Amino acid sequence: MFWQEDGRNERCIIPDAVMDLSFQMNCRHLPVDHAYALSTALRQALPWLDEEPLAAIHLVYAAGSQNGWMRPRHSPDELLHLSRRARLCLRLPRTRITDAQRLTGTTLNIAGHPLTLGRALPRSLSKLGTLFARHIHCEPEQGEGAFLQDMARELAVLGVHVRKALCGLGMEFHTPEGPLFTRSLMLADLPFAESIRLQQQGVGRHRLMGCGIFIPHKDIDPVMIKERPEPLQ
Repeated sequence: MFWQEDGRNERCIIPDAVMDLSFQMNCRHLPVDHAYALSTALRQALPWLDEEPLAAIHLVYAAGSQNGWMRPRHSPDELLHLSRRARLCLRLPRTRITDAQRLTGTTLNIAGHPLTLGRALPRSLSKLGTLFARHIHCEPEQGEGAFLQDMARELAVLGVHVRKALCGLGMEFHTPEGPLFTRSLMLADLPFAESIRLQQQGVGRHRLMGCGIFIPHKDIDPVMIKERPEPLQ
């Protein structure tokens, strides 16, 4: 864990160069481990996704798990039971929003589960200074300290200075090429410009499989109750 006190976020207008596009969806169940299947289906429907370095695919989460910090490991055949409030979300350059909205009415096959896309609305990125990535690609044997050091270096290249960071448990997705290992990461006290830059660009590989995508989180304090802050080296 990294911990370094800093100042407050400044107020600025949220740019619209990159936005989230949120689709209503009709789907009763999806595999919990649906990253590869969802990515494959969407890349077939929108071939240009592979040509957009800022494009990303959010994984689908059931109600009640949207802001979860830790999620238990899952078996390959475990299912998510989805409500009508569930959404499929893409993070896209604004210039691709209209192209992606043409998916409305399309039914995707996600590992044998039909998912029909409804109305799609664009949504601005967040102004919050606390961000959370559910999945960031990492090596399976990499410990928490090494992971945080790697993240600090990679974020520095983006011009993002780590002030407070906390990583969660490791998880893995199954793919035809073998397992894909990930860790979650929360960052706090980001200035406005750094928060927007990180949401726009993400971090690490496999953005089209739900990795390296940062979303807003209300506060880091509730997950720090049993943790002891340590200064950033």
